[in-house]
Amino acid sequence: MRKGQHRFVAGFLLFPVALYLIFVIWPYIQTFGYSLTDWKGQSQTFDFVGLDNYTALFEDDIFMGAIWHNILFLVFIPVITILLALFFAFMLNAGGRGRSGGVAGVAGSKYYRVIYFFPQVLSLAILAVLFGAVYRSDGGGMLNGALIKLGLVDRDSPVEWLNEPNFVLWALIAVVVWHGVGFYLVLFSAAMQSIPRDIYEAALIDGASRTQSFFRITLPLLWDSVQTAWVYLGIAAMDMFILVSTMTAGDYGGGPDHHSEVMSTVMMRNFLLYGRSGYACAMGVVMLLLTLIVSVVMLRATRRERIEF
Repeated sequence: MRKGQHRFVAGFLLFPVALYLIFVIWPYIQTFGYSLTDWKGQSQTFDFVGLDNYTALFEDDIFMGAIWHNILFLVFIPVITILLALFFAFMLNAGGRGRSGGVAGVAGSKYYRVIYFFPQVLSLAILAVLFGAVYRSDGGGMLNGALIKLGLVDRDSPVEWLNEPNFVLWALIAVVVWHGVGFYLVLFSAAMQSIPRDIYEAALIDGASRTQSFFRITLPLLWDSVQTAWVYLGIAAMDMFILVSTMTAGDYGGGPDHHSEVMSTVMMRNFLLYGRSGYACAMGVVMLLLTLIVSVVMLRATRRERIEF
C-alpha cells in the first residue's frame, strides 16, 4: 500500500467494526458471563456460581431430549429439502428436450418456478397458522378431512398430528421442507443455468441417461451451492423456535409431553416463565457452540475440489 492508504482503510473499517463488536460480539460475551451466575432476570444482583449451570444443564432430561430432537431435524431437514430442490431444479432446467433435440426444462417450467417459490413469500407466523389448519385434530382439518374422504381414517377418531408423540416431529419437518424447497430450487436453478448446455448435449449424444447426467454433471458442478444450502438448513434446524412454539401445545410449545421440545423452546421457557435467566444463558451458550460445530463439520464434510468448466 502507498503511504496514507493504511489510515484510509483503518478509518473506513473503524465504524463498522465498532458496531459489530458492540451489537454482535459484546452480547455473546455478556451471555457467557451471565451463564456463570444465578441471575434471575429481573434483579440486578446475582452471585457467581461457576459451571453449576452447565452441570445442571447436562443432567436436565428435558434439555437433553431437546438436543436429540434438534439432531433429528439436523439430519432430515437438510437431506430432504436439498434432494427435492435438486430434483425439481434439474427437471426445470435440464429435464426435457428442446424442439431441436437439445436440452431444455420440462414444459411450463417458468410457471412451475413461481409455484414452487410461492411458500417462501409467506412469513413463519402465517405458515404456523396455515399448517395449524392443515393439522387440525378433527374432520375440519385439511389432512384429516382428505384421509376421511379416502376412507383411510375413521371420522370419529381422526389423527391428532400435533398431539401424537410419533407424528409431531415429522409434521414439523414437513412444514419446514414445504417452506424451504422453493428457495433452494431457485438457488440451484440459478447455478444450473450457468452450466453450458453443450455439456449436457454432449452427454446425451454419448448415450448418458438423465440420471447419469444429474450425478456426473449437475451435482458435481453445483456442489458449492449444495454446501451453502446444507449449512443454512443446518442452522435453521438448530433453531425451530417459531414453528414449535406456535404450533405445538404447552408454554412456548414443546408438547405433547416435551416430545417436540427443541433447545430454543426450553431456553425461552426458563428465561421468561421460570425466571432462571442464568440457566437459560448457559443453554444459549451451548446452542451457540453446537451451531458453530455443526457449521464447521458440514463445511468440512462437504468440502471437495472445485470443478471448473
